[in-house]
Amino acid sequence: MRTTMMVVAVLMGTSGVATAAVKTQVVEYRQGDTTLEGYLAWDDAAQGKRPGVLVVHEWTGLGDYAKARARQLAAMGYVAFAADIYGKGVRPKGPQQAATEAGKYKKDRTLMRARTLAGLEALRSNSLCDPKRVAAIGYCFGGTCVLELARSGANIAGVVSFHGGLDTPTPEEAKNIKCKVLVLHGGDDPHVPVKDVEAFENEMRTGGVDWQLVVYGGAVHAFTNSEAGNDKSRGAAYDAKADRRSWEAMKAFFAEIFK
Repeated sequence: MRTTMMVVAVLMGTSGVATAAVKTQVVEYRQGDTTLEGYLAWDDAAQGKRPGVLVVHEWTGLGDYAKARARQLAAMGYVAFAADIYGKGVRPKGPQQAATEAGKYKKDRTLMRARTLAGLEALRSNSLCDPKRVAAIGYCFGGTCVLELARSGANIAGVVSFHGGLDTPTPEEAKNIKCKVLVLHGGDDPHVPVKDVEAFENEMRTGGVDWQLVVYGGAVHAFTNSEAGNDKSRGAAYDAKADRRSWEAMKAFFAEIFK
């Protein structure tokens, strides 16, 4: 394990500037025979147990973006764990490799769930985490992961999907969902067709889930990530307004589920 002490100034276009003494640690953990390498972040100035938030990365694997979000959550008072779905050292380079790697898990939802659950358990086992107050958030590919985590029947307070895939081969398993669900979706996202949105809504209704779907008009895929650029014609682009609004929606959701 490697530990780093830092002072974080959060400048991500979502919640203004927040400063806190944030400590981070690289954490090795396992799922079956696979070694995974996650990233833990927490405010070292705070005392006692606190709610935990699992952060699941985009299709490029665990990198700077998910780690930055974990630090941002830590500065807000949570203990955050950025999970590693792909495995230690597996970090795709470029869209083709990312699509290939992500595709392995989209085709094998059992494995996707197992890897996500392994990250959840790594978070829960941390001494700072209140295991009764845990949520999971995910971006793009990670959004799909946290929704599958919910469908698996995981005992958590809630999940939040940011511009994630909504499809599933087992919609009937929505009946297993024990937590609240928040989906934050770009209204013009070409990677999540209208049929998938409608199917998701029907799945949630049929399953009797406590769910919310917030649609941001004009936003496309990856709307929270400034590295996605500004060209919406490519189907993935940053949208500062949707980024800010979705983060505030998440904060309100957390205030409800962690009260």
